[in-house]
Amino acid sequence: MKHLLFIALFVFSSIAISQPKNTILVLGDSLSAGYGIKIEQSWPTLLQDKITAQGMGFKVHNASISGQTSSEGVRQIDQLLQLTQPKLVILELGANDGLRGLSISQMQTNLQTVIDKSLRAKAQVLLIGIRVPSNYGRRYGEMFINSYDVLAKKNNIPLVRFLLAPLEAIINDENRGDYIQQDGLHPTAKSQPLILEHVWPSIKKLIQ
Repeated sequence: MKHLLFIALFVFSSIAISQPKNTILVLGDSLSAGYGIKIEQSWPTLLQDKITAQGMGFKVHNASISGQTSSEGVRQIDQLLQLTQPKLVILELGANDGLRGLSISQMQTNLQTVIDKSLRAKAQVLLIGIRVPSNYGRRYGEMFINSYDVLAKKNNIPLVRFLLAPLEAIINDENRGDYIQQDGLHPTAKSQPLILEHVWPSIKKLIQ
C-alpha cells in the first residue's frame, strides 16, 4: 500500500512539474487595473482578447490594484506566484510611490524584490516604467524614470520605459479629454488599445 501511495504521489508530482506555464501575471496599479473605465476596456483585458484571437493559449491574470505601491506589490508577490505559476510577470508598479514622493531607492529595492522572487519562480519578467508629473521637479523625475533603466540592466530583463508613451505624440489641448481622464493622470478607454499595441511587441517576444 505504501509503495502504491509513493508511486501515485510521484506520478502526480511529475505531472504537476511538467505542466506548461501558460499564465501571464500583471502586477500593477490603476494604470493596469482599468481605473475609471470598464474592466473589459482595460489593456490587460484587451491583451487577453488578443492572445485568445491568435490562439496562443495563455491566460492573463490581472492582479493590478488602484493605488498600489511597490511595497504592497512585495507583500502580494509570493501568494500570486504560488497561485498563478506564471510564465511571464508584467511588473507595472512605482507610479504611486512617485505620486506620494516616496523614496526612489526604496522603490527600487521593492521592485528588485519582486523581480528576484519572480525569477526564482522561473518566470520571465517584463518591467514597465512610468513617469511622474513634471511638477515634481526635473531632478526627481529623471531619477525616477532612470531607476527602471537601472533595474532592467541589472537583471537583464526587457523594459518598456514609459507605459503611456504612445499618448504623448497624439495628445494636444483640443483632444486631451479623449485620451486622458479629467484627473489628468489616467488614460481613457480610447487610450487602452494604443497602450496594448505599445507593450505587445515586448510581450509577444517573451511568450512565443
